[in-house]
Amino acid sequence: MPRSLRNPRDPCDPPENARPRRVAQRGRNTCRTAQDALPNATWITCLACFLRTQAHQILFNNCRCRLLFQKLMEKTGVLILCAFGFWIFSMHVPSKMEVWQDDSIDSPLQSLRMYQEKVQHHSGEIQDLRGNMTQLIAKLQLMEAMSDEQKMAQKIMKMIQGDYIEKPDFALKSIGASIDFEQTSATYNYDKARSCWNWIRLWNYAQPPDVILEPNVTPGNCWAFSGDRGQVTIRMAQKVYLSNLTLQHIPKTISLSGNLDTAPKDFVIYGMEGSPKEEVFLGAFQFQPENIIQMFPLQNQPVRAFGAVKVKISSNWGNPRFTCLYRVRVHGSVTPPREQPAQSSYPERD
Repeated sequence: MPRSLRNPRDPCDPPENARPRRVAQRGRNTCRTAQDALPNATWITCLACFLRTQAHQILFNNCRCRLLFQKLMEKTGVLILCAFGFWIFSMHVPSKMEVWQDDSIDSPLQSLRMYQEKVQHHSGEIQDLRGNMTQLIAKLQLMEAMSDEQKMAQKIMKMIQGDYIEKPDFALKSIGASIDFEQTSATYNYDKARSCWNWIRLWNYAQPPDVILEPNVTPGNCWAFSGDRGQVTIRMAQKVYLSNLTLQHIPKTISLSGNLDTAPKDFVIYGMEGSPKEEVFLGAFQFQPENIIQMFPLQNQPVRAFGAVKVKISSNWGNPRFTCLYRVRVHGSVTPPREQPAQSSYPERD
């Protein structure tokens, strides 16, 4: 650039890199020199120099403010970007956090609920067990408080209800046993034991002999024959190796007459087989009415099977008119027994 175009440096201008104080001092010195050198300068020149100096200071301050403003804008932009990123993060991350929280919280809650249900179920079972234990303890205490007589009575009732004989009965009508009426005494017919219409004689309360082959042992449900001597012959459904015979009578406590004088007393048992009927003596016994069920082991047990049994009664316990027979049971086996007793010396009867 030509020198003519350059602005001549004013003697009052401070250097560019000088500080404001030095510039002010030099300006003052220059002004003083100019005043000394130029006595004709006016106060306007000094004012112009002062204003120029203040303008330079303002410009310098503006440059510093511009730098500070630029730095502030840069930091503000960074902050805005950070805020925008945080907003995006806060918008998308909570949904993922909720899913993670649901997965991480629901499974423990489900396990806790299942555990609670199991605990409630087991607590109900425990309460039931406690109730059962309480009932058992009460029953045990009641049993301990019972006297020996009560225990014995209960035992007897159980034996009666359970039919403690526990042997097969081959004289049951339900399995095919029957009565041989030709070898059986006549039934006792009591005229006053008929229907209320005695003059018409429509009904007779006397029971037939096969009532002794049924398990229904109640007062009056028996077979009666006249006097104290009689017999009954039982035909079994198959041949049996005989071992025992059982007689049963009602107890005195339920007897309508209050006594047991119609019960049989002395009787003899015969085994019958063949045609004509061959009678084999098996034993002679006595029935005690105090024991309502009595089983008699046969005194003579030959190694042979019989198809029929005869019970011959020779006396009763005091009733002269008739004798009652409630139930007769025949025991044994359909196969030969393993061990046989010695043969009896009782003779056989034809």
